[in-house]
Amino acid sequence: MAGLRDRKKEQTRQRIAAVALRLFSERGFDNVTVNEIAEAAEVAKATLFAYFPTKESLVLQGVSGDDLAGIVARRPAGQTFLEALRAHHRELAAGQLPQPDLDALLARVRVIHDSPALQAAANSLLYQQRQALAQVLAEEYGPTPAALMAAQIAASLLTLQETYFQRLLGDTTPTDAGRALAKDVELAFDLLEHGLDHTEGH
Repeated sequence: MAGLRDRKKEQTRQRIAAVALRLFSERGFDNVTVNEIAEAAEVAKATLFAYFPTKESLVLQGVSGDDLAGIVARRPAGQTFLEALRAHHRELAAGQLPQPDLDALLARVRVIHDSPALQAAANSLLYQQRQALAQVLAEEYGPTPAALMAAQIAASLLTLQETYFQRLLGDTTPTDAGRALAKDVELAFDLLEHGLDHTEGH
């Protein structure tokens, strides 16, 4: 029974998120109320808030989905933190999202891009992700070097993400965008590992 209950919960969560994204895409984030989303998803407002504590979280779930701190903390002995992060993002770049998932992702990107409130909330989540990474690195390198390294890593990964989305929102096919992302991941981590001098001769 527990498995069935969990599946039903997940289906409800996905339905609410899908309805919210459709309404936000049609009318804009600021022009849709939580009451309207709950009504369209056929759930009580209290039920919606049980799954999504804020209106922003209806769109932003997964924005800082990569647990960078966890990837670093759980890496195998002998692997550097950059090697662990590179391997994770290399695997992400190699994966191909199914078209419906890709369409939903791009819709979320557009909704976030069109709403200053969502952009601010997304930046806050990314800041928390960077702080968590810095905290893990501080155990090995000390607070100031860790903060600087975490800032460089976070900025590089955000740039990869933005470039990938720009390609998808343009005329680039998902396959070509994925290939370009894979190359960008290697370049980004080469630069993080070897510094700006790595660009000389390229």
